[in-house]
Amino acid sequence: MSQFSDDPAAELRDLFFETAGELLQALNEDALKLEKAPADEDVIRSMRRTVHTLKGDAAAAGFQQLSELAHVLEDALAIEARAENPSLAELGFVAADTFASMLAAYRAETALPDTSAVRRLVQDLASQPQPGSVPTAKSISSGGQAKWTEYEKLSAETAASQGKKILHVVAQLDPLCAMPIAARQLLVNALSGLAEILAARPEPGSAVQGQAIELLVATSEPESAIAAKCRIPTVITTVECFEPARGNAPIMAPADGQAAATARPGPRSTAAAIGAASPVRRAAGGETILRVDAERIDNVLNLIGEMIIGKSMLQQALEEYTSRFSRDPLRSRLQDAMAMQARVLNDLQRSVMKIRMVPVEQLFRRFPRMVRDLGQRCNKSVELIVRGENTDVDKSLLDAIAEPLTHIVRNAISHGLESAEERTRAGKPAAGRIHLDASHQANQLIVEVTDDGRGIDVRKVKARAIESGLVRADEVERLSNAQVLDLIFRPGFSTADEITEVSGRGVGLDVVGSVLHRLKGSVEVETRPGQGTKFRLKLPLTLAITKALLFRIAQRLYAIPLNTVIEIARARESDLHRVDRWEVVELRGQVLPLIRLEERSGEEIATSDRRIFVLVIQPAERKIGLIVDAIEGEEELVLKPLDDEALDTDLVTGASVLGDGRVVLILNQAALLERFLASPADSPSTGAIMAAVAGRGSGVASGVGQ
Repeated sequence: MSQFSDDPAAELRDLFFETAGELLQALNEDALKLEKAPADEDVIRSMRRTVHTLKGDAAAAGFQQLSELAHVLEDALAIEARAENPSLAELGFVAADTFASMLAAYRAETALPDTSAVRRLVQDLASQPQPGSVPTAKSISSGGQAKWTEYEKLSAETAASQGKKILHVVAQLDPLCAMPIAARQLLVNALSGLAEILAARPEPGSAVQGQAIELLVATSEPESAIAAKCRIPTVITTVECFEPARGNAPIMAPADGQAAATARPGPRSTAAAIGAASPVRRAAGGETILRVDAERIDNVLNLIGEMIIGKSMLQQALEEYTSRFSRDPLRSRLQDAMAMQARVLNDLQRSVMKIRMVPVEQLFRRFPRMVRDLGQRCNKSVELIVRGENTDVDKSLLDAIAEPLTHIVRNAISHGLESAEERTRAGKPAAGRIHLDASHQANQLIVEVTDDGRGIDVRKVKARAIESGLVRADEVERLSNAQVLDLIFRPGFSTADEITEVSGRGVGLDVVGSVLHRLKGSVEVETRPGQGTKFRLKLPLTLAITKALLFRIAQRLYAIPLNTVIEIARARESDLHRVDRWEVVELRGQVLPLIRLEERSGEEIATSDRRIFVLVIQPAERKIGLIVDAIEGEEELVLKPLDDEALDTDLVTGASVLGDGRVVLILNQAALLERFLASPADSPSTGAIMAAVAGRGSGVASGVGQ
């Protein structure tokens, strides 16, 4: 089935919705900047360009109401001398929210929201006295000194990119003219058949009174024809036509019609994307961004995975051929061909994997506006500090963690941070701080949300857990602090004293727990009373293709990502010792705790002299050893996710098919460590879980093969 829509209009609307989201994000960011620096005219111009692009894209997609509202906003932003007006930032926020609501309504094909709030703010802004905001006759000289607005310059750029000539027309009014007020309109009417009027000075309704009339026009006619048309008897005496001065007019396109670059790099407009197929656009060669549906990239990645499995099958066949015909000269040629194929396939794999990777900044950039609004709603001053925004993450993983991260940040503001008065009494700055950090550790994505608030009261959590029936009073006293803090992720749990529109219903952190469980990740909570709380999200970087170490435990085949293995040590069962509830081994003078996936009795271990391998891994801040029976070697595996029907455990991140058709399970070492750090009395044994996994091997194999 074709992946392209049969309806060009539908494809255009889909592209518009995608670019409109980026434009609204840019509008929010500019409004935040303007709120901190109201006198920054560059930010106002940036907002104006964003709204102009949104207006054109909405009109091209057929959303006329949104285009008209954007035009109203653009006019308000185009009024000169609006700098240092605090209402501009608020207008930007309200407009961004209104546009977002309209986009949602267009998507759902429902009634459009009320836009009166934006129009009211625009009217209030226009009613404020702004001296010098509109060019008048006094500010225009006969030498052609009109100041064109940013919108007019952008219109000229668009016309120039279409191959039209941009001219500045200066027409001197006859001093004896009997109709000076109508002179401007007469001149516009005279040129309407030859040129597109982009701008005119003086503004409509202003009297010329012996001054010059200046026009900015786009035309395909020669300058002489334009000048001749402007000479209206008893109205216009002299006419000058020339190209606009560089310091005043827009940057014009080259003579060959190539489109000039826009003044501000930003989200590519829908109109530009649709126009890329035209000869003028193709000649420019400046369109280097191609938007591709993620599903198409996934299809290519799946095909590469199948090719890697095929490469493994060829490699095994070549090894068998070499063992049988070791002296055959064809063997070396086959090996060279296989080596070349492997190199090309590896380069292809890395290239496609990079296409799916995006910086986490794409997620983090939505939080400044959210923190600002929520802080105002809670009457708290909040400062957001972001680090690690250039950390690359798979796009699907980034989309999955957006909701849980939002709940954690909202919780930090509503529950964690104190009011300004409380913070001042405690010797803290009046403004609370929230840190967002992202980084890679081994094969995991680590995202941390840290606040400097009051911290989590463990005693209050225990009391609420007992009150809500999550645990019994005798059970809660046996729990460690970490286990008590895990209770906050239970459905319906909340420590809020009252229910508000921000918090108190107990549905926020429950989402965090469920999403991370589905992604086979984990969340850790660290808190200090009076100093703050840190939420640490750990998620496996579930790349589709990974280098893995294969090993056997009890005749069953497993794998673990190779980049997480620090070293491989040899030992005997008799070298192992038990300290408290842990098995340990001494490795180069250090005691290494061990994980055993196979169920064995203590007596059996003590009397055995069997040789074993110990895989030293470090999924977190501490090293730990994994006991295995045999090492099978390294292999490049195509990671296939498993749904809960095939396997419901976080100890396995996925499965893969080897070249000979065998299915191998890929272990999640972070979940293994977390399971063994938990109380063994309250957790099912890992060995029992592995036995259950092996018992359902046929179901797993059928799921992977699809």
